Amino acid sequence: MSGKTFAEKIFNSEKGSIIFKKPDLVLTHDNTSSIEKTFIKMGGTKVFDPDQLLIVLDHNAPPTDAKLSNDYQRIRNFVTEQGIKKFHDVGNGICHQIVAEYAKPKMIIVGSDSHSCTAGAFNSFAAGIDRTESAGLWEQGETWFRVPESIKITLTGRLPKGVYAKDLSLWIIGMIGSSGADYMSIEYHGEGVKTLSIADRMTLCNLASEMGAKNAVFPADEVLEAHLGEKLDSEWADADAIYTKEIIINLNDIFPVVAAPHHVDNVKAVSEVQGTKIQQALVGTCTNGRIEDLREAAAILKGNKLPKDFQMQVIPASKAIYMQAMEEGLIKIFMEAGAIVLGTSCGPCLGTGQGIPADDVTVISTANRNFKGRMGNPKASIYLASPATVAYSALNGKITDPRGIVGIDKFPYKIEQSRTVDINANEDRYNKGTWNYADVDNLNTDQMFAGNLTYQIASSEGDKIMPYLFKGFDDTFSERVKADDIIVAGANFGCGSSREHPAVGLAYAGVKAVICKSVNRIFYRSSVNQGLPIIVLPEVVDAFKAGDHLSIDFEKGNVNVGDKVFAFAPLPTKLMNVFKAKGLVNYIKGN
Repeated sequence: MSGKTFAEKIFNSEKGSIIFKKPDLVLTHDNTSSIEKTFIKMGGTKVFDPDQLLIVLDHNAPPTDAKLSNDYQRIRNFVTEQGIKKFHDVGNGICHQIVAEYAKPKMIIVGSDSHSCTAGAFNSFAAGIDRTESAGLWEQGETWFRVPESIKITLTGRLPKGVYAKDLSLWIIGMIGSSGADYMSIEYHGEGVKTLSIADRMTLCNLASEMGAKNAVFPADEVLEAHLGEKLDSEWADADAIYTKEIIINLNDIFPVVAAPHHVDNVKAVSEVQGTKIQQALVGTCTNGRIEDLREAAAILKGNKLPKDFQMQVIPASKAIYMQAMEEGLIKIFMEAGAIVLGTSCGPCLGTGQGIPADDVTVISTANRNFKGRMGNPKASIYLASPATVAYSALNGKITDPRGIVGIDKFPYKIEQSRTVDINANEDRYNKGTWNYADVDNLNTDQMFAGNLTYQIASSEGDKIMPYLFKGFDDTFSERVKADDIIVAGANFGCGSSREHPAVGLAYAGVKAVICKSVNRIFYRSSVNQGLPIIVLPEVVDAFKAGDHLSIDFEKGNVNVGDKVFAFAPLPTKLMNVFKAKGLVNYIKGN
């Protein structure tokens, strides 16, 4: 019998199995207020286990309007009423940095945020979920997991000077694509792992979600033991474990790269885009706001001034990091260079905090996403890069190689590029009850429901979500969608943020099903939780043509496209019961 992967060991089950487990930690942030409302709808009064909950106020901290401020106060009241001890109020840190204070080897950690996978740096199994599922965990203490297939990435060598974990992360994304690890567990192996700090590992695990992965994980080696200050019981894959894919990367071969607009897998060598004019820069976020990142940026900015009219924000990932940066003189360096140091929060990353770019502005950022509109303005363009690349580029007002050279590198991988389709106002994508987005890959949650509305409208308010559904992508959708309509879409449907508003809106509208080539893992779970079936049938998408009549029979497991019939595995009874109940809230309430 072959050995087991890390995921198979954690869940004590084979890949593909569905098992129920009680997570050690359930992380929520500003969305806790919305989750509480769903919890109450489920009939919840007292959370199953207060010690299981970790709540951090970070995404819009300090709150940017009265509604958010009231939401924050509601969360504080809830924390007090429920006796929740793991609570971090405004200014303490970004949730994925705060988790580092609690994460330990072998833990199962889930969070209502897609970048909850960051905690895999601590040999934990950490994955994102949505708000409804979080409410269900508050009520029941456990949830279902599909044991994922695994990818083994073996690292050899050492990163060269001027090359960082962010470069490596983007390198891997550019190699396999933004859906290259859909629903999989990524394991990092090899001697090269020992050259990576915990900060490096957190960056790599954080960006696993941008590869479509369920989680990423590192071994509990001497680097982690030194960081934690103790030797802990841990888990790791067997030497003869079987993987879906194995990748070997020599760290010596990596050079500085960026993710160019408007997809994280649009990876290019810095050399290929050097000289591109930029007007704004950001160092921070849950991906690169650690003290090591701030040190890199400060070393470059020290004694220099940013160009006239250039805007740069720096955001430490936690209060502890902020204070350490002050003690080391880094904050002074940033301010003397002309940068703006913001309070600990997610800032402009998701398009709601301070630092939203103006029209036609090009930003270079250490964040994790560069979708059109991601930073709050669809008329801006975003490049993603390491803190060093961001700092050098900010000083020069143009993308600059952090090695201090004019390089000639070319990124060696050319994945099939994501098909970006802007729906023309005169182009009708609706016919015979079917919305035809078959030519659109990576239709992300920002396009389905703008990030700047995430905390203005509760995720449970389907009627209020409806007018904004797909706005900026297909402006006709929200006014014309009808009950029993079917959506046909390309690959990686629902990628991006874990916000469940799009799934809530589509379910509220009565959409019968989404048929796509592949689907983002968290969006799939959100859809199940809202009673919206997602059917992955690439052959249907390929066969479908504008004007075709399309129908679906869930009981028989058939999709008809014109006179062609395509089969899919009938959905499990328990899943069908969730759909019949019109979502997890009603299902739990009725059981």
